[in-house]
Amino acid sequence: MTKYYTGAGDNGSTGILAANRVSKSDELIEAIGSVDELNSSIGICLYYIRDEKVRNALKMMQNDLFVIGANLASLSNPSIKKAIMEPGSVMRVEKAIAPLEAKLPELKQFVLPGGNEGAVHLHLARSIARRAERRIVKVAETRKLSDSVVAYMNRASAFLFVAALYLNYSEGIDEEHPSY
Repeated sequence: MTKYYTGAGDNGSTGILAANRVSKSDELIEAIGSVDELNSSIGICLYYIRDEKVRNALKMMQNDLFVIGANLASLSNPSIKKAIMEPGSVMRVEKAIAPLEAKLPELKQFVLPGGNEGAVHLHLARSIARRAERRIVKVAETRKLSDSVVAYMNRASAFLFVAALYLNYSEGIDEEHPSY
């Protein structure tokens, strides 16, 4: 029978693709965990969203997030072959944003997260993506990380925002705006 736990992390450390164990509070583990949380959140989005353009982009994003996680996990061990983001990965997200954005009215105000079930989950995923991006930027301050990883995370959060607006617009749901 397969064992799905080892107990090796009971002391607060974890093993990644690095040679040594690291503290679960390490900034690198925070970044990897945030990317994993985003990927799980996107899985929830997929449960609620039926629009095929959005679904296809989200599935692509889930795979890209695994590459980013592997890239982060290999940072501490120079002997491990690095997971590489495809050269066009950022552009691919931009291409997923364009047709959705083209259907939306001009955005002139901030938007309160809300709307239909898919949109509210996309808004949550967007905020998780922003946190993951902040954690990755922190890691990049002290470790060599591909610029495309940070750029990808920035575009991912933009896609999630635009997709939320698109789903609401498609269903005739007006966005709510903060009052100042």
